[in-house]
Amino acid sequence: MLTQISLSTQFRNVRQHTEAICRPLQTEDYVVQPVVDVSPPKWHLGHTTWFWEEFVLKPHVRSYRLFHDDFSFVFNSYYETVGKRVFRADRGNMTRPTVEEVYRYRTYVDQHLIDFLENADPSPELEALIQLGLNHEQQHQELLVTDIKYILGHNPLFPTAALPLQWDEHRAASPEPLLIPEGVYSVGYAGDGFCFDNELGRHKVYLNDYALRPALVTNADYLDFLEAGGYRNFRYWLSDGWAWVNQHGISAPMYWHQIDGQWWHYTFDGLQPVVPDEPVCHVSYYEADAFARWQGSRLPTEAEWEVAQPYLNWGRRWEWTASAYLPYPGFQTAEGAVGEYNGKFMVNQMVLRGASIATPEGHSRPTYRNFFPPDKRWQFMGIRTVFNE
Repeated sequence: MLTQISLSTQFRNVRQHTEAICRPLQTEDYVVQPVVDVSPPKWHLGHTTWFWEEFVLKPHVRSYRLFHDDFSFVFNSYYETVGKRVFRADRGNMTRPTVEEVYRYRTYVDQHLIDFLENADPSPELEALIQLGLNHEQQHQELLVTDIKYILGHNPLFPTAALPLQWDEHRAASPEPLLIPEGVYSVGYAGDGFCFDNELGRHKVYLNDYALRPALVTNADYLDFLEAGGYRNFRYWLSDGWAWVNQHGISAPMYWHQIDGQWWHYTFDGLQPVVPDEPVCHVSYYEADAFARWQGSRLPTEAEWEVAQPYLNWGRRWEWTASAYLPYPGFQTAEGAVGEYNGKFMVNQMVLRGASIATPEGHSRPTYRNFFPPDKRWQFMGIRTVFNE
């Protein structure tokens, strides 16, 4: 069991990292919502604070008084159990509360939470809820990074921002295929630490022989696909993907721009030339699947990825899999609002595995099941493929 001091320390560290992500922003950057998928940074700061207020302070601290009676309506995300909320697409319309007031809200809640953690004796159930809250905020830290990149990357000035990302040294993968023999393997979380409920239900799967390409698809690889007319040939695309390409005029990964015959892309260092040997990023499932078909390969299933992951250099990009996001055997939705966290999204989504340079330190696991609809690509999403049998 974690000690009260360690819980308090973890809480401080997580909350400080959220604010460190936002430190390079100007006030105007906090309130923009260019598309429905992207929430204003101000909203992330408020929502992660509301989570602690709503699920820990309100039910467990008798003397606690809400910072503001309307903030549950403003900062609730999708919890039907809790009550009404602002329509997601309207988050960018809220000039009030101000950024300054949201930071005061964070300070108020942090002071009460730290006092509670340092003086209370939380039950195992409450400890588990607090761990969920810490991981929930870490998820929003990654969303903050990607939402900020979308906001700045769609600014015509392509401004820079020194965000604290988990950059790692590039290590070249072996060119040899990773061969996994057929057999029965166990997948899913096993251990005593934290995991999300969608990782539970460790179970056995049978896998045929397969050969995984050990390296992520690079920008150079993807440029070959692009320049070979990959976006213009329906034969590589799923029907929904082909409709998406044509409806939205998709012709390259997100943030790519062709200028005077050269490909550039937006980064937090501003507009930069595309680096050929870097892993391709910001591609949708549709694009990943089309690339794999063009290459004469396929995407791995999430079970294939998990079995192979001890031998992979993963963590730079979330990696699309060919698996729909579905419950594991024996999955049960928890009672109350926390039961809305994962289970109700198990439809029309595809699983990604691994982590990315935007994933906070300590927030990745081999069994972590990230998930997004197949057309989304504003996260740090990449591609790894399997040789066709």
